[in-house]
Amino acid sequence: MAGDKPLAVQNTSRREFLKQAGILAAATSVISIERFAHAEGREGFRVGLIGCGGRGSGAAANAMNAGKDIKLVAMADIFEDHLRGARERLKSLYPDQVQVDDDHCFVGFDAYQRVIASDVDVVIIAAASHFHPVMLKAAVDAGKHVFCEKPHAIDVPGLKMAMAACEEAKKKNLAVVSGLCWRYDYGVREAMKRVLDGVIGEIVAIQETYITTPYVVRPREPGWSEAYYQFKNWYHFNWLSGDQTSQQLIHSLDKASWALRDKPPLRAWGLGGRQACLDPKYGDQFDHHAVVFEYDNGVRVFGYCRDIPGCYNETSDIIFGTKGRCYLPSKPRIEGAVEWQYTGPKVSMYDVEHKEMFDSIRAGKPINNGDYMFTSTMLGILAQMVCYTGQLITWEEAMQSTRSFSLPRYGFDIDPPVKPGPDGIYPTAIPGITKFA
Repeated sequence: MAGDKPLAVQNTSRREFLKQAGILAAATSVISIERFAHAEGREGFRVGLIGCGGRGSGAAANAMNAGKDIKLVAMADIFEDHLRGARERLKSLYPDQVQVDDDHCFVGFDAYQRVIASDVDVVIIAAASHFHPVMLKAAVDAGKHVFCEKPHAIDVPGLKMAMAACEEAKKKNLAVVSGLCWRYDYGVREAMKRVLDGVIGEIVAIQETYITTPYVVRPREPGWSEAYYQFKNWYHFNWLSGDQTSQQLIHSLDKASWALRDKPPLRAWGLGGRQACLDPKYGDQFDHHAVVFEYDNGVRVFGYCRDIPGCYNETSDIIFGTKGRCYLPSKPRIEGAVEWQYTGPKVSMYDVEHKEMFDSIRAGKPINNGDYMFTSTMLGILAQMVCYTGQLITWEEAMQSTRSFSLPRYGFDIDPPVKPGPDGIYPTAIPGITKFA
């Protein structure tokens, strides 16, 4: 279907999601084992893509860059125009590797299940972040290797589901590779190796800055339901994206966590609000956040995130040590007792993460990024908690959170969790009034 008109899709409850995922696992387990044997050797890999937006299309391209024996054979999205457009673009770039026929183009809220059931070896998950935990669980239950975009959840119940899936993947010898892409950047890896080896001495503080302009904003069109519009503009609604702490700052916090050996902080506090981005197209999110994470050894991580037009922009990481400083991510370098700058090859980290995933599967030693997926995703969730409530929250308290963005069913006819007020503006959290849950 061309254009952005609402589609007639099957509405699916969360209970039905999980029920069908269980049936799917049983039905596909034998196929998955057989296909895995082929994938290790002569026949290459069959890949299914869930989520056909810009990041999903990019991830599919990165996967195909990892080898001519990697074929894209199935695609899913809740919007048919997204799927058709992505298939056309990818086919023009990879005419021999894109082998997605019409019968393997799946549209709807249950479309991800049909991709997983379509005899694929590897599943790429790049849908709206709200759905990542359920999709990750379904793929692992069905015996599939997975590349999953960040964040891996936007609430604690979802994160626990995702991490249980990662543990199950270890038992099944399945790859789970995270979209926290800086872990796969050659220059950042070289710098971080030196940091962890003590070249800058003991770390005393880390400054993480991700201040930029608002991400892609999709205006409302006539005839769209409220739910349809929010799914189209999902990045700007908290129940679908988890705000910028989970979408942008998470990358910065992931690098800080890496430098601190992925040990969780004791507690965090912060401030934030919505000052400039009041137009309804910006949804219900804050447009600025500032967070302080306190660690048991006295280290503090300062995280700054802002998405306001017309302001100074910067994306940087500075790790302060007793013997020097490390600067990331562009042109990684160290200053202090030891002077160093990365001069090695600049290779796309997006390509590297897929190449290393497929190489690990071929070698029979699949990568599992579950450990840092958990910590870094939780840092993004905790950052939103403290900014929205205005409270100091410990890591242990945060891990007991029962707040869940999950809905009883999904469809374009639902009443979304947030709706505009009489003035058209979406209500948002108020620090000091919004409660931790």
